[in-house]
Amino acid sequence: MQVKDYIRTIPDFPHEGIMFRDVTTLFLDPRGFRMAIDQLLHPYAGQRFDKVAGLEARGFILGGAIAHQLSVGFVPIRKKGKLPGSTIEQDYQLEYGQATVELHDDSLQPGEKVLLIDDLLATGGTAEAGIKLIEKLGAEVVGCGFIIDLPELGGRAKLEAMGQEVHALCQFEGA
Repeated sequence: MQVKDYIRTIPDFPHEGIMFRDVTTLFLDPRGFRMAIDQLLHPYAGQRFDKVAGLEARGFILGGAIAHQLSVGFVPIRKKGKLPGSTIEQDYQLEYGQATVELHDDSLQPGEKVLLIDDLLATGGTAEAGIKLIEKLGAEVVGCGFIIDLPELGGRAKLEAMGQEVHALCQFEGA
């Protein structure tokens, strides 16, 4: 089996016309989950990272496992209002409106190398905001890893236009 085979598709969630790609079925299977973590790490073999940053919420699961494998720290990038202490924030556009993500202002040091992880790359708005937060603290994003890419929504192109290396384990057509 391939990683894509472990992902369940739920039609019309959260809205009619959306084909929701559910990675929780991947997480449930120990073989599938290990395969995904190993494959997310593979393109970065031999590179040095100081931290792994995960985007809320499924990026926490993946990023935590990857940070453990690399023996580095994990940095959560959360929705506004979820982190205690002093934070920096970055707004980004949603389909109908705006949202904000935050990062603790002491979570990264200038010059640190960071691998950004999430489960799904769609429009790239959340990942772009995460990259901007990391860069505000003077750290460098050296790779962006995702389980799923939805190429029709343009996220990969957006991140690559920012000079980012993007790696995704599988693609699904449509939204």
